[in-house]
Amino acid sequence: MRRVEHVMGFPVSLRIDDVDVAEEAVGAVFAWLREVDERFSPFKADSEVSRHGRDELARHELSADLVEVLDLCEHYRLATGGAFDVRLPGRGFDPCAVVKGWSVQRAAESLRAAGVRRFCLNAGGDVVASGGPWRAGVRHPEHADRLCAVLELTDTAVATSARYERGDHIIDGRTGRPATGLLSMTVVAATLTEADSVATAAFAMGAEGIEWAASLPGCEVFAVDADRQVLRTPGLPVAEEPSAAA
Repeated sequence: MRRVEHVMGFPVSLRIDDVDVAEEAVGAVFAWLREVDERFSPFKADSEVSRHGRDELARHELSADLVEVLDLCEHYRLATGGAFDVRLPGRGFDPCAVVKGWSVQRAAESLRAAGVRRFCLNAGGDVVASGGPWRAGVRHPEHADRLCAVLELTDTAVATSARYERGDHIIDGRTGRPATGLLSMTVVAATLTEADSVATAAFAMGAEGIEWAASLPGCEVFAVDADRQVLRTPGLPVAEEPSAAA
């Protein structure tokens, strides 16, 4: 089974290789992501995130989901010494860097709870792979038609933060300026919640984020720094390397 929808501002594709899959389980995945878009988008004035950003909701009035997201945001802010910060001056409260991976991981867990075992859920290039092995390409940070590596994923997740789609959009919260020490940062972890958050947080830290991400238990890293040097951890599940980054 294959299904693709445009949700939360990017394409989400789901491929399921199990023989028997309930349509309800697939529908629930996309219904949840649409719900997340309504509740957590900082671009929608009536969303819970926007209302919280305007201080219209007290802590006890927040949903358990938003409290979980806020706790994750604070964890990575502290872990990076403030480089990762969802409350930047002049930009308002924007937890999208955490919400994406967290919500897609929740969707994947709903599939597993429904008995689906072999699937690949791809949300704008960030992937949760169940069963396997599945292959996921790491895009070259400067050439859209080339890959730096192909990863082999089994019951794991991968996310990439980079400058090639949205320019210098990731801000180092310590300086208030765009993070430019890296061209791309890819993280493989047990969940997309962790992979996506760590990739963005490490990118915000710049070159020092490579060592930080690599030191986290269960995280494997593939990074290209501003000097176009490739750095990766020994346990990165590489299937093949089609080209060099330089």
